[in-house]
Formats: sequence, C-alpha cells, structure tokens
Amino acid sequence: MAGENWTTVSEFVLLSFSALQPKFQALLFFLFLAIELITLMGNALIILVTTVGSGLHSPMYFFLRNLSLLEIGFNLVIVPKMLGTLLVHDTNISFLNCALQMYFFFFLGASECFLLATMAYDRYVAICDPLRYPIIMSHKACVQLAAASWLSGLPVATVQTTWLFSFPFCGSNQVNHFFCDSPPVLKLVCADTALFEIYAIVGTILVVMAPCLLILGSYVRIGCTIIRMPSAEGKRKAFSTCSSHLLVVSLFYGSASLTYFRPKSNNSPESKKLLSLSYTVVTPMLNPIIYSLRNREVKTALHHIFYRGLGSWKF
Repeated sequence: MAGENWTTVSEFVLLSFSALQPKFQALLFFLFLAIELITLMGNALIILVTTVGSGLHSPMYFFLRNLSLLEIGFNLVIVPKMLGTLLVHDTNISFLNCALQMYFFFFLGASECFLLATMAYDRYVAICDPLRYPIIMSHKACVQLAAASWLSGLPVATVQTTWLFSFPFCGSNQVNHFFCDSPPVLKLVCADTALFEIYAIVGTILVVMAPCLLILGSYVRIGCTIIRMPSAEGKRKAFSTCSSHLLVVSLFYGSASLTYFRPKSNNSPESKKLLSLSYTVVTPMLNPIIYSLRNREVKTALHHIFYRGLGSWKF
C-alpha cells in the first residue's frame, strides 16, 4: 500500500501567493527580483572584499565570507522558484525537486545557525582573551570551525528530509507555501506522523537553541569584559566589533523563532508565509548591508576596490 501511495504523487503544486490578484503578484515579482539582485551582488561584494582586501584577512572576515556564501546558497534555493510562481505561474515542482529544495533549506539553515555561533566565539576570544587570540584562532582552527559549521547541517537535512519523503503521499498535492518547507508538506502525508513530528520539534529546538545559547553565553562574557574596561574608547571599539554580528543574529533568530515556535492557533499559512519571507528573502539582503555600513574596514576596502576599478578604465 505504501508503495502504491508513493506513486500517486509525482509532483507538488506550490500555492505561493496565488490568492493575490495578478497585479499584486506582478508587484511582488519586481520587488523580490530587486531584493534578489541586491542580495546576490551584496554578498558577492563581501566575498570579493574580504578575499582581496589587504586588511581583511583576520578570522572575523574569514567567517563573514563563509556567511555570505551561505546566504547566497540559501537565497538561490528559495527565491528563483518563487519568482517563477509569480511571473509565469510555474507552480509545479517535481517530487525530487521538492525534496532537494527542502534538503538544502535545512542544510544551509542549520549550517548558518552554527556559523553564527562560531562567529560569536571568535568575538569572545578576541575581546576576552586577546593575548592568546592569534594562537586560539589560528588559520587551521578557523578552517576546522568553518568546516564543522557547514557539516553540522548534513545530519539534520539528511534525516529529516529522507524520513519525511519516505511517507506515503496521497490525495491533495498542493503545498500552501512558496517553497517546500516541512510543515506544509507534512500535511499532505496520509500516514501516522506523530513520531516524526516529535523528532522535528526536538531537532529544531536543538539546532536553533543550542547555537543560540552558545551565542548568548559568549556575549554575556563579552559584556562583562567590556564593562570592566577602564577607557570609554576601549569599550566603544570592543562593542563596535560585535554590533554588526549582534544585529544579524537578532534578525535571523528573531524571524526564525517567530516562524517555528509560535502557537499553532496563531500560525495561519498566510502569516507563516510573511514571516518566512523575513529570513529567506529579507535577512540575506540586509546582512551585507549591515556589515558594510557598520564596519569601517569593510567600507575602506570597498572604496579602494571601487577607485581601483575606476582607475583601470582610464585610457
């Protein structure tokens, strides 16, 4: 029976924003297209600047480059298909492509959680143990921490996606979302999913809250160290190196928590779509803006690259 039900659904239909009038869908398309271009160019610039900038080879910028790579991947997994549903109403997505989209969504999302925790640890060592910072955060250690952050998403994505798509699907194939997220796809399963739901809740709490607690612990120690600093200038400099990361963490965890940890009574499909837009579309666009506008070294490197580029065009 399970094998027969497996074959009853060969593709899904993403309802996306189909409830809106065509003119509003067209407006959303141009809005999201603009955001997509800004996101890709902004994160690509961060990668370029932190790679070629002479003063941006510290561990902090190494992790920032990894964050931008994650944001580009995360964005490309979600947004192109969403633009297709708005422009040409290409709402069909194959069974395999839906599974792949969900897999990379979980993989990149979990990896970003742990990378943000790694960046908080980097700031903790830099401020609380500056004399040993070059030893603790050596190039080898940074590569290992970055690799661990990326790999942390693999077991989460593999187990959850494989388990969910091993269930039989029958009846409706309409996913009430703009991408293949776990909760709306789970509603289409015609089997007992109680054990999977328990696993999904526990897994989400561990993946989201464990890095969050590490970040919180790091910043409690950082805050205590900054308070004990004798000079106001030292306090200002120490805080300025953390402010961008704190803002990015607040945006990411705030929107993700509102999406996945709200009571079901307040979690209508339409409100979930709006909240999902915040961390799948808006936050990846804001991160490079936050780091470029609030970081003097990044702004200086951007100016040097810009004027160098202008100089190369002179005849």
